[in-house]
Amino acid sequence: MRRLARDVLLMAAATGVSRLLGLVREAALADRFGATAAYDAFLIAFFVPHVLRSLLAEGALSTAFVPIYTRLRVGRGGGAPPDAARQDTDADAARHGADADAAPQSADAAHQDADAFASNLLTLLLVLFPLTVAAGVALAPVYVPFLASGFAPAKLELAITLARFVFPFVALVGFAAVFMGILNAHHRFFAASFAPVWFNVGMIVGILVVASAFPARPIYGVAAGVLIGGAGQLASQLPALRRVRFRFRLRLRPLHPAIPEFAKRMAPAVLALAVAQINLLVDNKIASHLPDGGIASLQYAMRLFQLPLGVFAVSIATALLPRLSAATARGERGLFSRHLVDGFVASAFVLLPAAAGLLLVGRDVVRLLFEHGSFGPADTARTTGALLAYVVGLLPYGLVYVQTRACYALGRTGLPVVALACAVAANIGLDLALVGPLREAGLALATAIAGLVNALVLFLFLRRAVDRDRRRWRETGTIAVGTALMAGVVFGIRRLVGDGSVAVAVAAPAAAGVLFYGVYARLTGLWALVTGLGEPKRTD
Repeated sequence: MRRLARDVLLMAAATGVSRLLGLVREAALADRFGATAAYDAFLIAFFVPHVLRSLLAEGALSTAFVPIYTRLRVGRGGGAPPDAARQDTDADAARHGADADAAPQSADAAHQDADAFASNLLTLLLVLFPLTVAAGVALAPVYVPFLASGFAPAKLELAITLARFVFPFVALVGFAAVFMGILNAHHRFFAASFAPVWFNVGMIVGILVVASAFPARPIYGVAAGVLIGGAGQLASQLPALRRVRFRFRLRLRPLHPAIPEFAKRMAPAVLALAVAQINLLVDNKIASHLPDGGIASLQYAMRLFQLPLGVFAVSIATALLPRLSAATARGERGLFSRHLVDGFVASAFVLLPAAAGLLLVGRDVVRLLFEHGSFGPADTARTTGALLAYVVGLLPYGLVYVQTRACYALGRTGLPVVALACAVAANIGLDLALVGPLREAGLALATAIAGLVNALVLFLFLRRAVDRDRRRWRETGTIAVGTALMAGVVFGIRRLVGDGSVAVAVAAPAAAGVLFYGVYARLTGLWALVTGLGEPKRTD
């Protein structure tokens, strides 16, 4: 098995454990709190820390950090990379920049230079994060009412208290994100991908154990679980950092030469994330005016929607980023293009059948995981409606992950902002149009369509960087046919098992679908294609 496929599978395995624990966490939350006012308040309180977690762990920090750290490790120095974006879109542009032509450093010197950059960044964050946490705690009475303008006074006060409780999580996950970037640049994907497992473990401890210490407000135990989980996510990566010989040295001054470039990459990336989070902010504000449980229903549905995205799409994009970055640093346009198409094909291979499966058995999955304790049949109906609407955007959001990493590897950090701005405009308009007739499902459908807009706009920008090998693109047709046939099998098995045991209604169609699709992939050569991704011949 080629290295890209191996790395993706390792990350998928680690992330899969994390996501399964995440489902356990959500099931515990559903049993203890259901779709209630207390859980709505917690979700609003955790909104800003969650946004910053996305920024740090999956967004701007990692996508700005990894290309620079990777370039330093291959010995290309601390200056700006060649303008690879223009290489792909302008035939008359210079092929290589001055830094790309510079003689590479020795391996030891390059390793030390990369670690010096990371140490300098971590030292700066030691100053920045305490200030950020202090501001978040102090300003909670300002931003929480803005996020949940429809909350009653008691519900709003609870949300403010919880927001102050959970905000230190930002610092914990911020340092963990830098550690994750270092490990990913060293191709140690499993350790970095497994770290969020400890976040979910901490949350589960908070729900099942710590909450009992707050009989009047058990939701405080969930907030404590956030901090326990964040500390675990940070500490769990330290052994792997030692194995890659990373040595932290406190260094505030002088700044490493790559720090200004990192700041320049971060600025548009932060803007891109801010634009992206407008979608969630608008959804939450509108949902806060729905009856109690509106925000919670969207959250439960989003967790299921994000399961295949987190396990597969993020794994594919994360494994591709250092490869795309290295190809850009070396000026290998053909290799860059093949890696990008690899990401498209791999995403379609896993996300199309996942979307079909969720559409067919999504209601049964919601019943199996959540319909117990405080979570009733009405909550199942609301959550299922939102889930089926979200699934429309599953493949588009997977492609967005890949294309965004390609933009950052090329240094074209402004393109995701433009694409997201188009998506946000679509989302807000559709939110207002669909929330009346469809309620939570309307908000979810608007989010899904916004993902499609985002993917299409990014593809328009990147189309000249895409491999023109038609044979590789024809494989997506084979994937689509396999998905349709698999959907027929799942539908038939689901009808056959009837409405008896909900566990059988989920397990039997899922097992039959996975088995059929696996056999189909073997017989049609798709399995060999996907496991052979990542090591194409260089064409430059």
